[in-house]
Amino acid sequence: MKLTLQDQQVTALLDYLDLIQKWTKVYNLTAVRDPAEMLTHHLLDSLAVIEPLRRMLAEHEAGEVVGSPGRRRLLDVGSGAGLPGVVIAICCPELAVDCVDTVGKKVAFIQQVAVSLKLPNLRGIHARVESLTDKYQVISSRAFASLLDFTSWSAGALAERGVWMALKGKHPAQELAALPTSVEVFHVEPLVVPGLGAERCMVWMRARRA
Repeated sequence: MKLTLQDQQVTALLDYLDLIQKWTKVYNLTAVRDPAEMLTHHLLDSLAVIEPLRRMLAEHEAGEVVGSPGRRRLLDVGSGAGLPGVVIAICCPELAVDCVDTVGKKVAFIQQVAVSLKLPNLRGIHARVESLTDKYQVISSRAFASLLDFTSWSAGALAERGVWMALKGKHPAQELAALPTSVEVFHVEPLVVPGLGAERCMVWMRARRA
């Protein structure tokens, strides 16, 4: 995956998996319960977004998605158990990561993860994404909704020159064709997830400029 992580980040990721396993026994956070499957289907699948995200942020450092001064912000929509939002917060401490979900117990879990793993850049938000008024330079989703719904519901939270980052399975040709002209797809990036045995890709989008 060509991913460089510090020892404490690896430890935090494994501790995060442990927390998912413990909470799932009571709160049914995820349908995947086998530890080996959690590693590939959850952790490695989410880790696949880190290097492309880091590269995109570096490429656009000159102002494309930097937005206002200060820490850049990422919103993970329909975050569930925090995938990939928590993984991004661990691996990209320079980003302020908000995970929004309509299910209260899942948001409570995100908040507990932030406390347990000492992640000051991570926050859970119990709300519908359409109601958010804060602006984010990056808005992400994983197995949340169609590209059309994802972009339309979260458009109000996208900062000027911000980007959408959607993790998908196979190349979503039909979903791409359904997008309005106001949404510009500027890159579809294939991802390789070790041990998963399934297609994955990342769809990068932005609001089309007039």
